[in-house]
Amino acid sequence: MEDSKTASTAARRPYLSQTPSSSMAGKRVGILGSGDVGQALGRGFAAHGYEVMLGTRSPDKLGEWVEAVDDAGSVGSFAEATAFGDIVVLALNGEGAENALAMAGPEPFAGKLVLDATNPLDFSAGMPPHLFTGAQDSLGERIQAKLSDAHVVKCFNTVTNAQMIDPVFEAEPPKMFICGNDEAAKAETDALLKELGWPGAFDVGDITAARYLEALVPLWVRVGSKLDTYMHAFTVVK
Repeated sequence: MEDSKTASTAARRPYLSQTPSSSMAGKRVGILGSGDVGQALGRGFAAHGYEVMLGTRSPDKLGEWVEAVDDAGSVGSFAEATAFGDIVVLALNGEGAENALAMAGPEPFAGKLVLDATNPLDFSAGMPPHLFTGAQDSLGERIQAKLSDAHVVKCFNTVTNAQMIDPVFEAEPPKMFICGNDEAAKAETDALLKELGWPGAFDVGDITAARYLEALVPLWVRVGSKLDTYMHAFTVVK
């Protein structure tokens, strides 16, 4: 069963004492996925004044994360984390994403901004990975189809988890590539990204553009291999 919440009695970490920087801070964020990406996003949102719940199949393995974020963070099932969040972030392994959404059920997503950080990566042939979706499909589109009453925005999928919140680059941070069908949801995402240390969003279109944002990732991996670092990001110059 994944119905447990855990809380720490340790003293609040100094980085969690920051004053929330916008009216959005103080909202609840439900993050589905408790691997490196989910934990990094959880720490980052907590540092910006959000209450966070990680949705996971393995709550007993997250004691250290809960201790790190103190009373800003808790752990629950996929359904509990979805219901908890005013905003929901999908930080799931691409191959397991659709199954996790089925476990949560579509109802708790209804009407919410859902930030989709997933990538449909297939490592079965080794590195670099390829996509398990076709040229006329994307995981972002599949997710929006399953969550028809939610506002899915593809976001965070083109950078490493260490750069998703409060990024640090040698150059100025680029705008984050996003896409989605709902203009208000994308405007909210742009404001949120600015709060989280980005200069905002670069909107590349409706959710079908997730095909191209996801297709950037195998290239991003190849570039990282050449650079011997994965702290890079792509941008647009003119």
